[in-house]
Amino acid sequence: MTTTSTFVNADIDATTWENISPLYQSLQERELKCQRCLEKLLLDRSDLDALVSEAGANLYITMTRHTDDEAANKAYESFVQTVEPEHKKASFELDKKIAESPHAEKLDQDRYGVLLRGTRTSVELFREENVPIQTELALLDQKYSQVVGAMTCEFDGETRTMPQMQRYLEDQDRAVRESAWKTTSERRMQDKDTMDDIFDEMIAKRHQIALNAGFENFRDYQHTAMQRYDYSPDDCATFHDAIEQVVVPLRRRLDAERAGELGVDPLRPWDGAVDVKGRNPLRPFETAEELVDRSSRAFQRMDPQLAGFFDSLREGDCLDLETRKGKAPGGYQYNRDFSRKPFIFMNAAGLHRDLETMVHEAGHAFHSCLSDHDPLVSYRHSPIEFAEVASMSMELLAYPYLDEFYTDEEADRARREHLEAMARTLSWIAQVDAFQHWIYLNPRHTRDDRRAQWIELENRFGGTASWDGFQDTHEHTWHRQLHIFGIPFYYIEYGIAQLGALQVWLNSKREGEAAAIDAYKTALSLGGSKPLPELFAAAGCRFDFGADIVGELMQAVNEELETLPA
Repeated sequence: MTTTSTFVNADIDATTWENISPLYQSLQERELKCQRCLEKLLLDRSDLDALVSEAGANLYITMTRHTDDEAANKAYESFVQTVEPEHKKASFELDKKIAESPHAEKLDQDRYGVLLRGTRTSVELFREENVPIQTELALLDQKYSQVVGAMTCEFDGETRTMPQMQRYLEDQDRAVRESAWKTTSERRMQDKDTMDDIFDEMIAKRHQIALNAGFENFRDYQHTAMQRYDYSPDDCATFHDAIEQVVVPLRRRLDAERAGELGVDPLRPWDGAVDVKGRNPLRPFETAEELVDRSSRAFQRMDPQLAGFFDSLREGDCLDLETRKGKAPGGYQYNRDFSRKPFIFMNAAGLHRDLETMVHEAGHAFHSCLSDHDPLVSYRHSPIEFAEVASMSMELLAYPYLDEFYTDEEADRARREHLEAMARTLSWIAQVDAFQHWIYLNPRHTRDDRRAQWIELENRFGGTASWDGFQDTHEHTWHRQLHIFGIPFYYIEYGIAQLGALQVWLNSKREGEAAAIDAYKTALSLGGSKPLPELFAAAGCRFDFGADIVGELMQAVNEELETLPA
């Protein structure tokens, strides 16, 4: 779908503030005589925001694809330094105009209530003195991406990226695994001081942002800024406790079983990915083209509409999948808001994890496509807690179609690996979130304090692998989690969403796949137009992450594992 805006010309270069400033000024000066005037302002502002968003998206995408490209980095930096600060100021003035309009209460609250609630929060939090600090933080995050993107290892006679090194952790030769793990860890540790320097700056700047906005700490500020209306920091602690009570024992039991199967005592960090039966690693594809072809066939069998969305990504530069030197770490789906064309970025190296990333990011793209009908750009984005339901559900709904990538035996292995990994993933999510709560409630901590706290949380949430001889590496494993650096407090959403995704999966088993996918698509089509509990309900899920539901879902995972051969 393309925009039909009559207010914004798609040819405007929104990477230059002077080109778009008059449009924002005209909106700010517009007289609001009635309810319809306000509605028209919301629509025109949405189109303009979408244009600016896409300009920034394209620069970010290019920069992450080529972190070693000086021109790409400078173009992104210029946008962050010259456009984003002015855009934040203009957005505040418009938010204030909308929030204070006497016509706001006359709008249909079922339609506009979520938007108005978020607008009022933005007005309450905005401080002009925070704008330059936020710019500095964006540049620090870019520096983090550049440092990680430049990491390579000399191994097995070639220069390897960090994602490529993961293949060796699946090797049946334990000496190869150990050597690869040590080589990778040693390379990461070369930049540990640089990473800590970056993060120390980030903590100080974020704490100042919170103080400027009238908060005692950044934790409370960020929960408000992220518009977490439906759960609190105390609810996050409830999630941590539920994971510790229900999931960690499962994780440690699985670790013990793995150690027994491998015949090792103790289990070591390089023993977590290898197949315990001595089978070759799962290799679902060799090239990115093969990954796309096989994924397309799987989606065709799952649901024709979703398949059509996926196939549309094969045109128009919507995919960048293979790992290479100079490419930023991780994977993401970015919706280009004006053209309404999703973009998927990942670092595929032929691993099963890459297949999981593909269907995960495809789920985000499906969300973008199903909600792109809404004329309000803010409603084409849902709260992260539900956005991740879209992606994580797809990982589970893809189970019946893994035969596009594997033999029947290999498909069972893949399902088992994914389900077993949930225990590790949920534990890691709780650990990362608890770590961030501690960091920002104790902003004047030292690096020694930080390392000690990470190990304390590792003892609470971690597995049973021994890190003897690698204490320094162990204390810095959090450096690998890009969210801690660039998107603070964006991580518990994955845990909340995993609980929702498991419910979608159970619905597909109990009520039939077609019914579950229909509910899934209905919920995704709502975008962000409804509060979180209503989005979960539309997908047939409960918005709850206490010990009871975690226990119920982990029991279902256990039962499924019992049906799958080891």
